[in-house]
Amino acid sequence: MDEKDQKILDILKHHGDYTTRQIAKKTLLPPTTIHNRIRKLRKEGVIRKFTVDIDPAKVDKGFAAYVLVSANLAVLKQKKRTQYDLANELRKFEFIERADIVSGGTDIVTIVRVKDVSEFDKALLGKIQKIEGVDKTQSMIVIH
Repeated sequence: MDEKDQKILDILKHHGDYTTRQIAKKTLLPPTTIHNRIRKLRKEGVIRKFTVDIDPAKVDKGFAAYVLVSANLAVLKQKKRTQYDLANELRKFEFIERADIVSGGTDIVTIVRVKDVSEFDKALLGKIQKIEGVDKTQSMIVIH
């Protein structure tokens, strides 16, 4: 990866919807060069995917919380499962935006997005806490 690739990535980070022609104007590189470099960056796994940034409030997901999940390692071991399996199971819920394995006093940090407190209650008590291997949770509501 060189300076030209980095310029392309910097533009795509903020403007993933730009065409190769628009990126070419910003970088002063030919559109074919932009196209080939993006293709190379995707092939090499530098660019993993293109996505959209949705305003959660406009799609009835205005309530957000970080939910810290502590795993019951004995139960996981007994079931021949790992923290990776637990995180993957959490990621399957449509209301979980992210589930990251972390170090420290908790095992997994999730970001939950739902419509309101009532939906959060159903997600937390009705789904997350019922997963085998979840020992306890701690929630932090996003204020801003």
